[in-house]
Amino acid sequence: MPAATLRLFRDQLAPGRSCALRPANRVLYALSGEVAVIHAGATLALSADSAWHGTGACVMRTGEAEATVLRWELVAAGSALDGEELVLEHAMDLAPAAAWLMRCDRVDFDPGGVALPHRHCGGGIRCLVAGALEVTVGAATPRLVRPGGAWFESGREPVLARASASEPTSFIRVAILPAEIRGQSSILYVDPDDAARGRPRRYTVWVDAPIALA
Repeated sequence: MPAATLRLFRDQLAPGRSCALRPANRVLYALSGEVAVIHAGATLALSADSAWHGTGACVMRTGEAEATVLRWELVAAGSALDGEELVLEHAMDLAPAAAWLMRCDRVDFDPGGVALPHRHCGGGIRCLVAGALEVTVGAATPRLVRPGGAWFESGREPVLARASASEPTSFIRVAILPAEIRGQSSILYVDPDDAARGRPRRYTVWVDAPIALA
């Protein structure tokens, strides 16, 4: 089973800058500002709080204002780094004969929101963009994550997440999931009754795209 690596980069792009990226299964999320994404002969304007997915080489280009982009890439293990600030990377064991998809969404908690112990159908990297979140993964010590902080969830260990009691909390995540759950939730509660007990979250899905492993 070949190993792959999921990486999260933070790209700080000055005004008028272009950044060329090698082919990869990739998600770009505009955290602030706006960038033009040039891919396969087309140009797309990516505005703040939206995401784009592509598989080939591409170019990010800013206009008259700076921009900050969170960039997730699924690459072969050992691939050269392609960016300035690597936030987090994690190995992914993905069966090459299976069908996979790459999903990017935003999860929003109201103040005091809780995600009771749960798992997911696949692994991924999350990055907090607002508020604060206490995350407990498996038997690990609870970790308080602030904006800009990132963490990995394999989907196998149960996770408990408690949001700030005083302000809204949000994170962006990219996960590699079985293709058969396209359009469906990936969450699996440890106690199925907790699906109705936890305080509700809001989900904004930008990418839910089948991918081919390199």
